[in-house]
Amino acid sequence: MVLAFAVIVFFLGDALTGEAEQLNNPESQQAYDLLAKRLPSTPGEYTSDVVVVRSDSVAPRTPRFQAKVREVVSTLRGTPGVVNVIDKPTAYSRRAEVIEVGLADEEAAANVVDVLAGQDDDTFDLYVTGEWTVEQDFQKLSEEDLQKGELQFGLPAALIVLLLVFGAVVAGLIPLILALIAIITALGLTALVGIPFDLSIFTVNMLSGMGLALGIDYSLFVVSRFREERSSGRERLDAITATGSTASRAVLFSGLAFVVAMLGLLLIPNTIFRSLAVGAILVGITAVLGALTLLPAILSLLGDRVNFLRIPLIGRGAERGTGAEGRFWGGIVRGVMRRPVISLVLSAAVMLALAIPVLDFQTGEAGIRTMPDRFPSKQGFTALEQEFGVGTTDTVQVVVDGPAARSDVQSLAAKIRANGALRDVDVNYYADGLAVIEAVPSGDSRDESALAAVRQLRREDVPGARVLVTGETAESVDYFALTDQWLPILIAFVLGLSFVLLTIAFRSIVVAGTAILLNLLSVGAAYGVLILVFEKGIGNDLFGFQQVDFIEAWVPLFLFAVLFGLSMDYHVFLLSRIRERYLQTGDSDVAVAHGIGSTARLITGAALIIIAVFGGFAVGDLVAFQQMGFGVAVSLLLDATIIRSVLLPATMKLLGDWNWYLPRWLHWLPDFHVEGAR
Repeated sequence: MVLAFAVIVFFLGDALTGEAEQLNNPESQQAYDLLAKRLPSTPGEYTSDVVVVRSDSVAPRTPRFQAKVREVVSTLRGTPGVVNVIDKPTAYSRRAEVIEVGLADEEAAANVVDVLAGQDDDTFDLYVTGEWTVEQDFQKLSEEDLQKGELQFGLPAALIVLLLVFGAVVAGLIPLILALIAIITALGLTALVGIPFDLSIFTVNMLSGMGLALGIDYSLFVVSRFREERSSGRERLDAITATGSTASRAVLFSGLAFVVAMLGLLLIPNTIFRSLAVGAILVGITAVLGALTLLPAILSLLGDRVNFLRIPLIGRGAERGTGAEGRFWGGIVRGVMRRPVISLVLSAAVMLALAIPVLDFQTGEAGIRTMPDRFPSKQGFTALEQEFGVGTTDTVQVVVDGPAARSDVQSLAAKIRANGALRDVDVNYYADGLAVIEAVPSGDSRDESALAAVRQLRREDVPGARVLVTGETAESVDYFALTDQWLPILIAFVLGLSFVLLTIAFRSIVVAGTAILLNLLSVGAAYGVLILVFEKGIGNDLFGFQQVDFIEAWVPLFLFAVLFGLSMDYHVFLLSRIRERYLQTGDSDVAVAHGIGSTARLITGAALIIIAVFGGFAVGDLVAFQQMGFGVAVSLLLDATIIRSVLLPATMKLLGDWNWYLPRWLHWLPDFHVEGAR
């Protein structure tokens, strides 16, 4: 099956797109639909990008400059993927002219970049920017970040942590191999899903990151338990059976918790969120299937050779797996349980203090300004802004539909001209009472000034007519409204389903409620640190991050779903060990101390692996991925230290036997024995 899906992966490229689409029919889409219906486009009018011809020594309108312009136009017409070139330059400055072109797709943009590079000389500088050029560069940057962050940073760091956790090369390589197999299989499934549905180019980044994290974690839990069972004297097949009835059950419920969290993203009517959810869900499923089927087969074949190439000094101690309490972590947990009230109050205060910046939460969307200067579209944007005051080909379009008086339309146009964020205002009248006012944002179409101008325009009325505002800036405004609307819905959905799942898994509403509250604390603290670093600029230079005025609009929703899913991985695994010991001893305090003390080393290693993987995103150049990777890393670091080592044992100590409370009217719930079959 893996080999078959590996072949299918070669067709994945056809399923990916850089375009995002909102599926809730926002105002911008309503305006697009109206224009498409009433004003059928003419092929000769289609433009998507612009070419800037600039010279410091030759003035525009001179014969030599115009000869260069004609040469560029002729070359563009012969370039594959260029469907239209406007003959006459559409704008002049003291040093430059603008040529509008219509490109078919990202590949056409790459072709234009190549041919212009060949015509650039000491006298004339040639630039291109616009819709497809920007899409091409964002896709290229995404691929670069994937290679640099995950393959060059995440994978090696994960391998180092695995070797330290297992103390043997073979045991350390197995989770990595299983993770790669889960990724390949999920990529093949994604290619199949991409046949009927377009998926975002960012699906690959997310799938590979989550595949490394989940595939390694699940294998880590299973292999560790197998080694523990073998160390206690069980025969090979008996050890595999015992592992299957304990760690593998925990992996199954961990995977279910993760999929539940991702289902929340699947509900959001936006192709980006749904693409990310599809990639994460598919790799979550393949990671679980690999851990439940392929991994036991590998362990059966290897047997004790799983400990081959033992690392000196740490190898033998690591073979005990999670069977024995670690001295360091056990000491911390027992110290916390001796003073549970003080530990709970102080640690909760720290987490709440870190979460306070959430009160100054601002969302936005990184435009081309955040892209590295080495990309052609960024260079074209800069040249266009320097010469003409606008760096984008995007326009703001105000569609006035109805029997409105021309004086009212002209009055609205005058208000737009008075707004310094918009320029080059043009009014066109069409049949059946349709008028379109078009303007170009100053700077980037995603600058805050442009967004504010669109929001202001949407509050304007024209008597007797319907007014719709559209364009790239209006799309962003609609996108922000969508994320603001769906964040509380997502939180409620994920919390509700997670509570039900944990209640069924551990037959306790108290354990389920405690897990949700603790995970909310870690997510809130991660949001707060994210805002401090990126919005406030505290420590951003230390990490090499750009300071921006906002958190990417999709990041809070995605972070919540991912962090909740990943945190539940550890929580399910940890609680299964606690409940296993509780059922053996009947002593809640002993169970908590043993469960946390014996799994802390393993869970910390698993958290460090995911921190390394998502840290790979943070070292890239895409601001959105920097925020996402840093947010995941911070949350899991807090989760594996303050939450698991202090807050959880303090809370469970204070609750005592109430931890396992299940109302009588819920005793009908099935008992899946996540802690192991009895």
